[in-house]
Amino acid sequence: MQVFEQSIDINAPATVVEKCITDRVLMHRWLNPALRCEPVGEWSTDIGSKSRFVIQLPILQPTLNSTIVEKQPGLVVWEFTGFFQGRDRWECQPIGKGTRLLNRFEFEVPNPIVNWGFKTFAERWTKEDMQAQLRRLKLVAEEIQQQL
Repeated sequence: MQVFEQSIDINAPATVVEKCITDRVLMHRWLNPALRCEPVGEWSTDIGSKSRFVIQLPILQPTLNSTIVEKQPGLVVWEFTGFFQGRDRWECQPIGKGTRLLNRFEFEVPNPIVNWGFKTFAERWTKEDMQAQLRRLKLVAEEIQQQL
């Protein structure tokens, strides 16, 4: 099991930060533009809700099927199956007048060929992209907070 974990401090309350994580329209403002999240059925982040995260590459579109397996105020955990298997945990921790957002992506790549390709070509890019997503999410949350 591999773990990528990072955090960022955001000048917005946890309720605003959580909305950026759970509102699909807002989510697409900070997700990598090559990543698309599609609901399976009606969009929801309630426990048991399903969605697909699709990487939009020119030739193929690898897909991660996800299910919300944990949800409480300030916490959402997606469980993935597909070319990755694991969990993506988003936790909002109130700090002062803001929020520390913790993101923990723990996963394995069961196919040895895909795992080799990931380690060789995509591991560093994935870590950097996850950090960039947090910076974009911070901008979205702080913009929303300023509008309130």
